[in-house]
Amino acid sequence: MVSTPTPVCDFDWQAVDFDLPGVDGQRHGLASARGAKGLLVMFICNHCPYVKAVIHRIVRDTRELASLGINTIAIMSNDPTDYPEDSWSRMVDAAREWSLPFPYVLDETQRIAKAYGAVCTPDFFGFNADLRLQYRGRLDASRKEAAPDNARRDLFEAMKQVALTGQGPRQQIPGMGCSIKWKSN
Repeated sequence: MVSTPTPVCDFDWQAVDFDLPGVDGQRHGLASARGAKGLLVMFICNHCPYVKAVIHRIVRDTRELASLGINTIAIMSNDPTDYPEDSWSRMVDAAREWSLPFPYVLDETQRIAKAYGAVCTPDFFGFNADLRLQYRGRLDASRKEAAPDNARRDLFEAMKQVALTGQGPRQQIPGMGCSIKWKSN
């Protein structure tokens, strides 16, 4: 596992569309995933200790964001060859176990992760209603262990601002996670 920070937000970068299979048996893209006020695209995986430490917070925050018109989709782009916990069957199990309230989709070719410039799990991309990037930062102060319960909810507060104004905060703290497990080809 290599700890990798995310780059800073490239404000107004246009979301790249995709058509990926979800563990729910449906195919998902920007049109089906977006909410009236925006979309949170996140790259996660099953085995990452950074994701495991905060998945309950991700679920909590995305449920609250949905009530504000911000929908969410999670993309798994890791090569499961050396990480069998990231296999399709384990994605299905994880979605059920974690009670994910959003689509969990597979980017088997890794083209979408590359198109977004995703570098780690979790990696959060917060878009406004026009699907222009407004947030590329951390969930909160958590790392491989969850931050205290009273930690500032950076992602939630930023996306709430996006829902209300269409604009994300100019000051953002980069996220941190496990490097994406790229295929060797």
